[in-house]
Amino acid sequence: MSTPPPAPTDAATLRGRRVVLVVAVLASFVAFLDGSIVTVALPAIARELGGGTAAGGAAAGGAAGDGGAGLALQQWVVDAYLLTLGSLMLVAGSLSDTFGRVRVLRAGLVGFAVTSVLAALAPDPGLLIAARALQGVTAALLVPSSLALITSTFTGPAQGKAIGSWTAWTGVAFLIGPLTGGALVDTLGWRWVFAVVVVPVVLTLVLMTRLPGDAHRGAEGAPPRVDVVGAVLAAVGLAGPVFALIEGQRVGFGAWFVVVPLVVGLAALAAFVWWEGRTPAPMMPLSLFRTRTFTVGNLATVGIYAALSLGTLTIPLVVQELAGLPATLAGLVTLPTTIVSLAFSTLFGTLAATHGPRLFMTIGPLITASGFVWMLLVRDPIDVWWQIVPGVVLFGFGLSVTVAPLTSTVLSQIPPGQSGIASAVNNAISRVAGLVAVAFLGVIAGGALTVGGFHRVVIVVAVLLGVSALVSFVGLRDRTRAS
Repeated sequence: MSTPPPAPTDAATLRGRRVVLVVAVLASFVAFLDGSIVTVALPAIARELGGGTAAGGAAAGGAAGDGGAGLALQQWVVDAYLLTLGSLMLVAGSLSDTFGRVRVLRAGLVGFAVTSVLAALAPDPGLLIAARALQGVTAALLVPSSLALITSTFTGPAQGKAIGSWTAWTGVAFLIGPLTGGALVDTLGWRWVFAVVVVPVVLTLVLMTRLPGDAHRGAEGAPPRVDVVGAVLAAVGLAGPVFALIEGQRVGFGAWFVVVPLVVGLAALAAFVWWEGRTPAPMMPLSLFRTRTFTVGNLATVGIYAALSLGTLTIPLVVQELAGLPATLAGLVTLPTTIVSLAFSTLFGTLAATHGPRLFMTIGPLITASGFVWMLLVRDPIDVWWQIVPGVVLFGFGLSVTVAPLTSTVLSQIPPGQSGIASAVNNAISRVAGLVAVAFLGVIAGGALTVGGFHRVVIVVAVLLGVSALVSFVGLRDRTRAS
């Protein structure tokens, strides 16, 4: 009697998993591409829409003059996006678990394309900032749903490897983002950095038609309603302090319209925590934090992503505004970070799944911190290729050691039915950490970006990464396998 051929469902399952991984990568790619491609366009945006450049203001001797206004505009272009993204990602996680990951993902992709076009057409700073805020709303639907597709499809070491692949290939967005953005800025203009993201959106929507049927499901027993009160409290709680930090540096922290938003925002954050502990369908279930790896991973996330957001925003600004290089070369300077990360992320994701994340989440941030410490060599006149690029290479290697193990750790002990909201909480924490860090940029740099201000920024970045390494070393156990 001959051996029967393999069941076709096995091959179908493998194909389905590959499609899930590709769609998850592309959906996240869209959100990450926006973050990386916009950074190199910030000086051009400031020149066209108002405020000049931060460096120009410093040269004129006025930290709060044109340079201060230019830096504030650049901060708002970044933070308007991060503000809504961080505020609503928690709601998006609940929506993903409730209504189905694919449905939420599709809505996010369509919305992101529309709001990207609005940003490209914005005629003034106010409308650009508003469009960026709307972009953040739609982007909030993308990352938690895409990562939940992976965590609900893969288990055990396969999940660690899949997350490593997801981390590496979404890193392609950081690879092509600065280069593409710089080339577009130097040729067609900064508006095209927003319009170009429509292309990967369309490709992802086409591929989503091939997803297996079980990828469309939500979580069993998912909450039947959305936590609207929590979403409002989170948005107000983040918007108030961010507004105060950015505008306070420009007009003075004693102004009433700076103090009032700060106080209201902090009160809203306190009310948010209180509400989430009492509502029957919270968008951030506090019970998740009873899981040790989830709590420790998120504490490490705060420092790591605050540092990364502050560092990756500042480096292209220094290269363009202080070193005087064009946007395309600014993109080239940041290229080593993504090349190194892309080369090693899958490897370290697999190693962490096998040996536990503690070693990688301790050493990785320290390597990244050493890269920023190297940048203390920056002096006038700036030699980008010696004073910055070697630090960028170290930055990239440390990032590859850290990110995939961090992502796996946060979700390793979370039930699949809560993977969407758990992923959303972790991503929201990372975005909020970046949001606050970017809002502090003017305070840290002294109102205008100079060599001395850049030194202060890299010191803060290195300290944040060192604290995250300490949290991981103390808080994680030697072996934490993905379940």
